[in-house]
Amino acid sequence: MNILIVEDDNATAKQLLQLLKSEKYHCDRAAGYQEAQAMLDQNNYSIILLDWNLGDGDGLTLLQEQRALDNNTPILMLSANSEINDRVAVLDSGADDYLCKPYSNIELLARIRALLRRESTQKVVTLSIGPVRLDSAAHQVYINDTPVTLTTSEFDLLELFMKNKNIVLTRYQLSEHINKDNYTIKQSNLVDVHIKNLRKKLQLPDFIKNVRGVGYTVEGSS
Repeated sequence: MNILIVEDDNATAKQLLQLLKSEKYHCDRAAGYQEAQAMLDQNNYSIILLDWNLGDGDGLTLLQEQRALDNNTPILMLSANSEINDRVAVLDSGADDYLCKPYSNIELLARIRALLRRESTQKVVTLSIGPVRLDSAAHQVYINDTPVTLTTSEFDLLELFMKNKNIVLTRYQLSEHINKDNYTIKQSNLVDVHIKNLRKKLQLPDFIKNVRGVGYTVEGSS
């Protein structure tokens, strides 16, 4: 697994490199905005750890640029900004997760494992409900044969809904699915934010239905 660390603080970057290399991850480090742009142009990564405040630019801007370029690499934003509006802004811009500084190494590794997790035994399958078609093998979603770009968390949520159509899934179940190793996130509203973004991208406001006081469901037949 190749991980790109985008961090301008040398001490923090050194700690991250030591931690991840001890877990047998291969890591590159970009010390700023422009260096990160160059490395992302030249290399493919399994995940990006992105600091918000960079010495020569803004991590949020870099995130938005990469999503505009259809780079769907999972991105975990690291920031000292703890306000809920900041977390929502990051997720609305296409990040897969957000972790506030200071954080524990245990939680950071759990978030990384959650984003990197792929079910290697999963069979090739295509799911279709109404105009929505999901290709698990290609990790692609189509609306009436038009491709839709989703983040990793959005794709995982949509896949879970389509595999469990006509079943109401609670927010706890949804959070458990996209963050299997993370326990603190279960009390947050990140699932609701991901679903809001998913509805916006699908442009099908009634496809994912809100069941008041319980959770969400997708109705229909294949």
